[in-house]
Amino acid sequence: MTIGDAPPAPDAFRRALASLRPAEIRPEVELEDIPAPQRLAPYSGAVGGSVYRDDDELAVGRLIMLFDPDGQRGWDGPFRLVAYVRADMEPEITSDPLLGPVAWSWLTEALESHQARYAAAGGTVTRAVSEGFGNKTDDPVSTELELRASWSPLEEDLTAHVSAWCDLMCLAAGIPPLPPDVATLPPRAARREDPESFRT
Repeated sequence: MTIGDAPPAPDAFRRALASLRPAEIRPEVELEDIPAPQRLAPYSGAVGGSVYRDDDELAVGRLIMLFDPDGQRGWDGPFRLVAYVRADMEPEITSDPLLGPVAWSWLTEALESHQARYAAAGGTVTRAVSEGFGNKTDDPVSTELELRASWSPLEEDLTAHVSAWCDLMCLAAGIPPLPPDVATLPPRAARREDPESFRT
């Protein structure tokens, strides 16, 4: 090892990183490796996702995995997952005062459905309205749902957590969960060239 070389990543982090790209995912979902933030934890990895119906992109998201062997304040263990989901929604849905609790339940129920053990979950649900002005006056008004959440997985294998996050994106896109007797499919080829692979 020369001066300035980074030490090798711990085995626990490497195993968790590999599980961010499960062999089987929902057929509506496409995943791609994306750069991970470097300052939140000593080790990190991230995956981006999109939900498609035919060629229409209905929802997007990202899932960031943080690893600190010493843990951090507010964590329950050395791992922390940070999730983001955004989807267009009809104005009457985003104006429903129950949307926040319902959207949060999508996440918790998805985690429970996949038996993804976790602790210390928290997050926010945001409704955004975009209006055009000036030379964008004719643009239609759009309404979006954004969900940001984090939780501490209680296992190194994050496959169940990734599956729950994929279900969350699909629910935000208006696509119901798969029935228990329906198998997921191997990932389709990416629609665009994958960006730089995981950074550590």
